[in-house]
Amino acid sequence: MIETVFQYLTYLDGIFWSYCAFLLIMVLGFYLTFKNKFFQIRQISNIAKTFFHFLRQPHETRRGLHPISVFFASTGGMIGIGNIVGIATAIQMGGPGALFWVWMAGLIGAIIKYGEIYLGIKYRVENAQGGYDGGPMYFLKAAFKNKFIPLFVAGLLCIYGVEIYQFTVITESVSTNWHLNHFLVVGVLLVLILYAGLGGVKRTGQICSWLMPVFMATYLGMSIWIIGHEIGTLPAILSNVFAAAFKGQAAVGGFAGATVVLAIQHGIARAAYSGDIGIGYDSIIQSESSTVHPEKQARLAILGVFLDNFICTLSILLVLVSGVWKAASPVDGSRLVQNALGMYFPYMEIFMPIFLVICGYTTLIAFFCVGLKSAHYLWPVKGRKIYTLYAIFALIFFTFFDQKNALVIMSIAGSLLLITNLLGIFRLRKEILFVDSSEVVDSQVLETN
Repeated sequence: MIETVFQYLTYLDGIFWSYCAFLLIMVLGFYLTFKNKFFQIRQISNIAKTFFHFLRQPHETRRGLHPISVFFASTGGMIGIGNIVGIATAIQMGGPGALFWVWMAGLIGAIIKYGEIYLGIKYRVENAQGGYDGGPMYFLKAAFKNKFIPLFVAGLLCIYGVEIYQFTVITESVSTNWHLNHFLVVGVLLVLILYAGLGGVKRTGQICSWLMPVFMATYLGMSIWIIGHEIGTLPAILSNVFAAAFKGQAAVGGFAGATVVLAIQHGIARAAYSGDIGIGYDSIIQSESSTVHPEKQARLAILGVFLDNFICTLSILLVLVSGVWKAASPVDGSRLVQNALGMYFPYMEIFMPIFLVICGYTTLIAFFCVGLKSAHYLWPVKGRKIYTLYAIFALIFFTFFDQKNALVIMSIAGSLLLITNLLGIFRLRKEILFVDSSEVVDSQVLETN
């Protein structure tokens, strides 16, 4: 019976991403891109200036958190297992052509993310803890002029905030590779998540600021070395990527083949899931920033999407250049990347679980923070306590199911959030200000309230 339910949910997920979510991302993304003259591309150098401008700012603020700390908390939620394991499923299901649509999602998704963060900060409110509460629940009130839609989105964010997919991947990888007791691994990871998440965005940002550079340096170094080692195969692989993006991919090895629709669906869906494009998580996190200029923090969101998309690209290229995607026996996404790395580096059965714990932990705690804030929005008195109990139950429950079942739940919740939030962003599109960085980076005004 449970398998039948998940089969139905998988079918529903395919409809959402193949038609509704896909069309909204493409239409809104291209509309904002052309209307604002490819803002996300022509402002690259100034986006970097904004980042270094924030780095030079004092860390003491009267209200909110330092913009860089918020940026790392945001990036910690985006960059993680979704960039390694989740994105690998795009190739398993959609073929090499999915990579092209991953790039497309990153390009147009960056400007959507800009609008999402801008509106989240613009409509945020001060809270009793000396920070801010913002995100889609607040700007959707202005967009739709009713209370039901913000409550609906807050409920979905509560579901999305319990990252059952990445939790399942981590616990399975650690218990299987290291032959540890499954319940022991689940219990330890739960304690670590609760410790960080209950400390709020501040504690999460501090942890992510320490862990993210380690993750990125290690993974980027290994990936670039492997791709460089196979540089001679890249022209043929990239040619196949572009061809398969518009013609589909025939069956090869253990790969059953994929149509253009599957390439689009899985490329866009996994990139949007990895980069949290239009989903609302990032808007809640970055609304905690101490900056009084929404456009500044929104620029950092563009940088985050591009960085996320770059790591997704490396993961897919690893799978393609190593040839493991054509293996006769299909394997889970975590094993797919582990097998690719294992062809070039030893001891991957030891390294990969550690690696997944590091990069997945940052996502788990960032998402949990968002879930807690959403639960508080729904029920200010007891929302956080009830949500904590729900999170414990859901995380344990889904460790007994296939990873793909957990991913379907996250994907459906994400697609519903994306559809609702993108409609809200479109209705408020005239309120989003696209400002050249030169107008604000040179400002010497202290960024505190």
